[in-house]
Amino acid sequence: MHRVTLYSRPGCHLCDDARAVVLAVRDRHGFAFEEIDITQDDVLLRDYAIRIPVVAVDGQERFEIEVDAQRLGELVRV
Repeated sequence: MHRVTLYSRPGCHLCDDARAVVLAVRDRHGFAFEEIDITQDDVLLRDYAIRIPVVAVDGQERFEIEVDAQRLGELVRV
């Protein structure tokens, strides 16, 4: 099963949009989903602060700022 990770922070409207896209794609294709709040880790905050939301698929960063639903679907198809 594929794993999708969303790096986000509270109050980020782009993160809310990305989450909605990821969850809609998960409803169609099924995959493990994890959301990580970058404000809880100084290293993540340093690495992602101006790039969020960032979405990784199976540990590889695939999207930054905006998530393309069609492309995400292609990446997680079994």
